[in-house]
Amino acid sequence: MDYVLIGLGVLFMISGILGCVLPVIPGPPLSYLGVLLLHFTERYQFPPRFLIIWGILTAVVYALDYVIPAWGTKRFGGSKRGVWGSVIGLVVGLFFFPPFGIIIGPFLGAVIGELTSGKDSGVAIKSGFGSFIGFLVGTLLKLITSGMMTWYFFKELIVS
Repeated sequence: MDYVLIGLGVLFMISGILGCVLPVIPGPPLSYLGVLLLHFTERYQFPPRFLIIWGILTAVVYALDYVIPAWGTKRFGGSKRGVWGSVIGLVVGLFFFPPFGIIIGPFLGAVIGELTSGKDSGVAIKSGFGSFIGFLVGTLLKLITSGMMTWYFFKELIVS
């Protein structure tokens, strides 16, 4: 049974890393499930504190991935309409234009939101750029989180 759990864990870890750059796949949660699968084997165990900390980090990074593009919009001078446009663009892009919609949606949503509030195109594009920067920051956070969990997974698997 341990071999099945380890094999599934490896698949989850690979899927987790891929999910950090492929928008439809939830990277860090899959990586965390891979760590849990390894933990459920008889030979490899993680301390409860480790699992709790990484569970919390996974949830926070997963939530931030949806918040950071709106924050980027606001940080680059976007108004409430730009922020809402970014959030709406994220949702629309995610469901109607996967996988690229999660990148393009917030950008276009922020730009359209700013244009409808009467801002000129330069300000609107700057706001959209902020949304894109937010997307990149979110992706980097996911990669760091999943990468660290993958490192701990294989360290435990190889060293123990």
